[in-house]
Amino acid sequence: LIPLMINNIKTKKSLPIYGKGDNIRDWLWVEDHARAIDAIFHKGQLGETYNIGGWNEWTNIDLVKELCLIMDKKINRPKGESEKLITFVTDRAGHDMRYAIDATKIKNELDWMPSITFEEGLEKTVDWYLSNIDWMDNVTSGEYEKYYLEKYSK
Repeated sequence: LIPLMINNIKTKKSLPIYGKGDNIRDWLWVEDHARAIDAIFHKGQLGETYNIGGWNEWTNIDLVKELCLIMDKKINRPKGESEKLITFVTDRAGHDMRYAIDATKIKNELDWMPSITFEEGLEKTVDWYLSNIDWMDNVTSGEYEKYYLEKYSK
């Protein structure tokens, strides 16, 4: 959701939101997720299961509106301009309304917690994508399909 929305905001494409945007997810900054995996690898008990979560649930619509605010500021658009790109689309059949994570075990047993707020992580994520526009353009151009066909369809 986040990379698609960043790219679509940047390119002024519609921001498709399923249903009314009420779907809830627990969000976590990518580097905190990587730190959690590292903690599990080095300190976790063999055979145990650890849920990684951020104690940070957002509805999709609220997350997209926050991204719009951040992007408007970062790319010098008038505040609220990107939010006008939001469009609501029919939800897919059987789509879960909420993915809940209880990350208490990793906190208690491995002393792991997110290092920054999700809002800070979201800003850092936007900064990364805006600093790596060539990478994003390569991912969205379809060139990878040509590469894949050349390398793996013989």
